[in-house]
Amino acid sequence: MNPRLLRFGDAQSPVVVVDDMLGNVSDVIEMAAALAPFPVPAGSHYPGVRRVLTEGDDAAFAYATALVEAAAPFIGGAFDVERFDWVEGSFSIVTAAPDTLTPAQRAPHFDATDPGYLAILHYLGGGDGSGTAFYRQRATGIEVVDDRNAARFIAAARADSAGLAGYTNGSNAAFEQIGAVEARPDRLLIYRGSLLHSGIIPATLPLSADPRVGRLTANIFVRARS
Repeated sequence: MNPRLLRFGDAQSPVVVVDDMLGNVSDVIEMAAALAPFPVPAGSHYPGVRRVLTEGDDAAFAYATALVEAAAPFIGGAFDVERFDWVEGSFSIVTAAPDTLTPAQRAPHFDATDPGYLAILHYLGGGDGSGTAFYRQRATGIEVVDDRNAARFIAAARADSAGLAGYTNGSNAAFEQIGAVEARPDRLLIYRGSLLHSGIIPATLPLSADPRVGRLTANIFVRARS
């Protein structure tokens, strides 16, 4: 493993990057393929398909659980979290064409306003040229969304949505990119869900729903326990 702690933006928000997390992801990709086809998540802004993992998924759930356990020391060190609870885990693949995106899918987003809500992202395959970027909203200066500024962020995002097209890849009139991490197989990313972020989805990315071809990631959310 090769861990790094990055800090982005005026808030110096921590982002953990760990390379070679497992040593080999081919078995995980095959686990995901065995669960395909993935459904389109109802009520989600995710631009693709997802398969939520449950204890009944045996090997895949065991992989996700082991991944979180292995990530625990990095979570504790970077976010000063001693204990946390599993919220949700899934395999995800970006499949939406740029011209089909909803306004919410075209803009950077946040997962929760709770600063103890953490995202654990494991890049698995099919993501050449992609990654994850982090942003500041130009109209408000917001980088991290909390209960106090969420309404202001949402109002400005709605006002700006008409001027956005396709995926947000880099700075634009509405959002300034404050940091980015390139996708690589077996790279783990950990960040607060309240930090504005968006997938880097280049025009050359294959938008296949096949876990062996598309941009496959494992997305796990945990919440710090007080």
